[in-house]
Amino acid sequence: MSGGVDSAVAAARAAEAGHEVTGIHLALSRNPQSYRTGARGCCTIEDSNDARRAADVIGIPFYVWDMSDRFHEDVVEDFMAEYAEGRTPNPCLRCNEKIKFAAVLERALALGFDAVATGHYAQLRTGVDGLIEMHRAVDMGKDQSYVLGVLTQEQLAHALFPLGDSRKADVRVEAERRGLSVAKKPDSHDICFISDGDTGGWLRDKLGSGSGDIVDHATGEVLGRHEGTYGFTVGQRKGLRIGRPADDGRPRYVLDIEPVSGTVTVGPREELTVDRISGFKPRWCGTVPAEPLHGTVQLRAHGSEHRALVTVTGESVEIELLEPAQGIAPGQAAVVYDGTRVVGSCTIAATFRTGARTGALA
Repeated sequence: MSGGVDSAVAAARAAEAGHEVTGIHLALSRNPQSYRTGARGCCTIEDSNDARRAADVIGIPFYVWDMSDRFHEDVVEDFMAEYAEGRTPNPCLRCNEKIKFAAVLERALALGFDAVATGHYAQLRTGVDGLIEMHRAVDMGKDQSYVLGVLTQEQLAHALFPLGDSRKADVRVEAERRGLSVAKKPDSHDICFISDGDTGGWLRDKLGSGSGDIVDHATGEVLGRHEGTYGFTVGQRKGLRIGRPADDGRPRYVLDIEPVSGTVTVGPREELTVDRISGFKPRWCGTVPAEPLHGTVQLRAHGSEHRALVTVTGESVEIELLEPAQGIAPGQAAVVYDGTRVVGSCTIAATFRTGARTGALA
């Protein structure tokens, strides 16, 4: 129970369905004051109190589990390391993979519980082959299957998503009807462990300054200097501080980040277009695709789907985008769908444009 409306209603529904429910709030910060507050985080003392009050209203036991060391190692340090290598990670996805459906699930099963239920918007179904399938939520505006695309069959078999068939507006109405004080609490959108929302400043404080050149894609001309590649991500337009516009007056975007030399390459928007992606570290929700799969891929947490041909060879995933995408950065996740069903995911290693390589992991 994060302290938000979704997990509170999920707990209430699970209890109403006859399950023996225990509410668990995760203490993820070694210093709770350093995490987001003001109803914008998901793991502060304020959130813990909100979760406890919700559990009291529902009438279920409530405990706080300290996962701060595991969270720091698997999520925070991973976040820093990825940016230091010029990649753009998704910490919420990593938290689901390493904390909520690994560390928490492992402890829950050891204590005799059958499953971990969360307020994520996704649906689970049993397929014709007997495997548990994960599908997109009914409310596409709130669908969170992308950040759950790292879950394996074993994890899905011990998961419950009670809100998958509901719309967010209806969940808030239900929360108010149940007397839950979090009914109107705002959703959290920011990275919970960056207290002021300044990701660049946070990374600079943790990783230190590291200067380098900002260069033009076409000419190689040095346009400016920066204090750390971690302050940039592929597709970024604002905050480049180049000082002068392009000759044609069009805006420039970050096209590539080279952490070893510290070079950030910028250029026109069309240079961001890619139609091929190489991925590694695949995570499959069920059976690994044995043949090339004609499906779709989602490349950002709130991004659109792209029709694609996905080919898996061992630990390598090759994705041909039949509908090209823009601004796709190494380190992001590519989540593969077959209709509404989540097939699995991989980490983007490199992106390509027909006839040109546009970015790659070091």
